[in-house]
Amino acid sequence: MRNLINFLLKYNHWLLFILLEVISFALLVHFNNYQGSVYFTSANRIGGAVYETVNQVTRYFGLVDVNRDLTARNVELEIEVERLTEALEHYTKDSTKVTELRQTALSGYTLYPARVINNNVTHPNNFITIDKGKADGIKPEMGVVCGNGVVGIVYLTGTHHSIVLPVLNSQSNISCKIKRTSYFGFLRWEGGSPQYAYVKDMPRHSEFSLGDTIVTSGHSAVFPAGIPIGTVDDMKDSHDGLSYLLKIKLFTDFARLSDVQVIESAIGLEQKALEDSVKAITSKQ
Repeated sequence: MRNLINFLLKYNHWLLFILLEVISFALLVHFNNYQGSVYFTSANRIGGAVYETVNQVTRYFGLVDVNRDLTARNVELEIEVERLTEALEHYTKDSTKVTELRQTALSGYTLYPARVINNNVTHPNNFITIDKGKADGIKPEMGVVCGNGVVGIVYLTGTHHSIVLPVLNSQSNISCKIKRTSYFGFLRWEGGSPQYAYVKDMPRHSEFSLGDTIVTSGHSAVFPAGIPIGTVDDMKDSHDGLSYLLKIKLFTDFARLSDVQVIESAIGLEQKALEDSVKAITSKQ
């Protein structure tokens, strides 16, 4: 308290000056129409600029939720479009059946939104950490996708986090096909640029062109058919000369990966259970 009194006594003339200036300015604005108009116009302009800046900042941070919603919707639409495309080949004249299939296109799939909290793209065997785990319904061998395409497969799960084996890992092996002609092979990454991977075991009689889109084949229990992967950028003969090796430009930008969706397929679970049963039987023989 003593320090405050000493401060007021020491600078009393400055404080009195500032007080008189404020009172003078208030009287000037209040009793003079022109000065008052200028003041309120300037104040409104400044206030508008401040509110606009605040709104832009708020909208920027709100983009996190918007991006998450768009990622989920894009994944749903990719699955829906693929299943509808297959249905239309059989029911082009039955509009009622197509409508019914559209309503049930996603009935066999559950999507879990997640965020990438750790990621790298420079190692031969890269891994991605996401912020969802067993407590959120995530299990090993679930597919992981983003708004642009395939990301990878869940490898390990903790209570609240999971490790994803991405396409950019030498151990990754994803069944895929040429969307236009349905010839299929296996997607592998051989190191180097995170923008490219390779499709191996593409048959010599297969039909494709540079620029063709590569999608998941649906032959495994992990991914539904039709999830985008990339486009054919180049081709050459495989090492044994019995198949083609296609260089694929990936749709997913792994260096900027943020929001992802983990896919659980009820159909895939049944398929995997049957395949595991067959493996168990054959291993005993």
